[in-house]
Amino acid sequence: MKTKILRLLGILLFLVACNNDDQNSQSELNGTYTGIFERNGNTSEVVLTFTNETFKGQSELEKFPALCNGTYKISGNTVTFVNGCPWTAEFDWSLILNDEWTYDLNESMLHLTKANGDKYMLTKQ
Repeated sequence: MKTKILRLLGILLFLVACNNDDQNSQSELNGTYTGIFERNGNTSEVVLTFTNETFKGQSELEKFPALCNGTYKISGNTVTFVNGCPWTAEFDWSLILNDEWTYDLNESMLHLTKANGDKYMLTKQ
């Protein structure tokens, strides 16, 4: 009986620690980042600001990429964006900052990569 309780406590502590790691990652990302977005060799200067699981962004080129605002969640090395803005239909909606991206935060450098090859290479300000 004691062994079962200890195992259950160990599992609960592990789950809480994993949840805290994701929460620490969320706050670790907080800040303003500048850099470039790249798709197929084409680039644009961008600014992304992360604040407590929300984001907002701007691009030097209209809708390349399509940045506005929304929310994000981190799990492991993946960040999932949910766009919070309406968009018109005359452009490629895959340029909207949305869905799952792999992220790598190394000191002040943030790299976001999507499965289709899109990349953000950013520096924290």
